[in-house]
Amino acid sequence: MTKIWKETGFVNDDPWVVETEEAKAGSNEKAILGLDAFIDVVSTSDARELGVLIAPADDVTRLAPHLDRIALVAVAFPAFNDGRAFSHASLLRSRLGFEGEVRAVGDVLIDQIPLMLRCGIGSFAVTNATAIKRLSDGRLPGIANHYQPTARPSSDAKSYSWRRVS
Repeated sequence: MTKIWKETGFVNDDPWVVETEEAKAGSNEKAILGLDAFIDVVSTSDARELGVLIAPADDVTRLAPHLDRIALVAVAFPAFNDGRAFSHASLLRSRLGFEGEVRAVGDVLIDQIPLMLRCGIGSFAVTNATAIKRLSDGRLPGIANHYQPTARPSSDAKSYSWRRVS
């Protein structure tokens, strides 16, 4: 079972559904479209508040002219060893200036969530039982010191080990 988690806790009535051949968004749901389907929709309509799924091999910069029409970008983590979605999220936040919701979908593991948060991901579609249990218990792992700044700055300026702050 997939549960949506944000830093405030689990979300009960999330309307977003990743559309596939088998699964389509219902009347009370919002569709998350693949990148090509999303580009087709925005080029032929005035639709706004859309959701788009970025697969690891997709070029996230194709979203740049349409950012004002996007409510949610889902970045796909198909396997724990495929970290391209970290780069997608970071590019969305720092280079493209996207301020909407960025969601991690796929193989979301508890150990990666703090790093995902630092890259600008704000919500998580969690299916891993261990991750769901630890998030339910409020047991999110953390790293106190960071080597570089990211899309989400540290609340403590002294946590950057390379930075000299006087």
